[in-house]
Amino acid sequence: MNKQNNTFLEWIDKRFPLVSTWKEHFTEYYAPKNFNFWYFFGSLALLVLVNQLVTGIFLTMSYKPDSSLAFASVEYIMRDVDYGWLIRYMHSTGASMFFVVVYLHMFRGMMYGSYRKPRELLWLIGMGIFFVLMSLAFTGYILPWGQMSYWGAQVIVSMFEAIPFVGETLHNWILGDFMLSDAALNRFFAYHVVTLPVLIVVLVFVHIIALHEVGSNNPDGIEIKENKNPQTKIPVDGIPFHPYYTVKDIFGVVIFLIVFCGIIFFAPEMGGYFLEHNNFIPADTLKTPDHIAPVWYFTPYYSMLRAVTVNFLWVDAKLWGVILMVAGVAVFCFLPWLDRSPVKSIRYKGPIFKFALTLFVISFFVLGWLGTQSPTPLYTLLAQIFSVIYFAFFILMPWYSKIDKTKPEPKRVTK
Repeated sequence: MNKQNNTFLEWIDKRFPLVSTWKEHFTEYYAPKNFNFWYFFGSLALLVLVNQLVTGIFLTMSYKPDSSLAFASVEYIMRDVDYGWLIRYMHSTGASMFFVVVYLHMFRGMMYGSYRKPRELLWLIGMGIFFVLMSLAFTGYILPWGQMSYWGAQVIVSMFEAIPFVGETLHNWILGDFMLSDAALNRFFAYHVVTLPVLIVVLVFVHIIALHEVGSNNPDGIEIKENKNPQTKIPVDGIPFHPYYTVKDIFGVVIFLIVFCGIIFFAPEMGGYFLEHNNFIPADTLKTPDHIAPVWYFTPYYSMLRAVTVNFLWVDAKLWGVILMVAGVAVFCFLPWLDRSPVKSIRYKGPIFKFALTLFVISFFVLGWLGTQSPTPLYTLLAQIFSVIYFAFFILMPWYSKIDKTKPEPKRVTK
């Protein structure tokens, strides 16, 4: 039986590089031996992506991308389709958990310098995935056609009108109409189920190939490829990804699924953070909700949008808010060139970087909370203060990362 299997695999491998691909990216891909729990989140992101693709396919079988039928079709999925409620909650919870995993994955990269040479392109590809993920989440958020979906889309799409000269034309082109209507819903549905999923799958594939080309980073920030056994040409501080890290990742997957299932079965709305209460009300074009706010994973950038309240340099405050919000996401792309520290990992960086990173994390959480609240003079002031702290982390990095006192990196990886 084994001989027949080997013969069959050899036959396939001569026509398609199945075995060689398996060896290159799993059994003979050597990863640093000191990975910790922070390295679970890359594989968890892949797991959640698969969940979103599979559950999304089943949801499209019963969803109607029509402004008069969309909300009712979601109710039909929840009430009449066999296990439709489970599929819908797996998809909605998966959207939030996708961002939880991706944010933690990015934070790990910031801690251990995964954006540094030779991984600059890898980081930029990852940021491309993040941008597409945000677009995917936004287009999917509109599809239930509830009150918050409709009016949240109104707020976000209206930002394009702030662009000088072409704003109104671009706004109408995106909507396919002069207002948010059936044409826009159909367009966002097409983006959400075809264009953006294909793009994110391609980018994830490219991301993995780029990762395996330059090698994985590690908590010490040491390049294990630079220290190989002269006889075997294998990194002395590396171990095969399979079975060592596949088994370890399975443990992480089990823990994640326990949390994921707990949310689905006991708190799928998460107090209105995962599924807003207003989204259980059909969209009403004549009635604006008392407070319009995006889903939690957009709220830090929404706070930046609202933080700008005055015109400056003959530019409208709304446009400055849009610029600030876009910059809040795009600034991550410049990390490989902003960090001037002689070491990569936070383990060997000095107190200034650790303090700056702590302030950055606090500002991110505070801005996220402020984005869920109705604007008041006090909250606007706080949003302005913490937006300054957020951007100061990046703008001042070339200075403080250079003067910070660092520890010498070890020659070999540590535990």
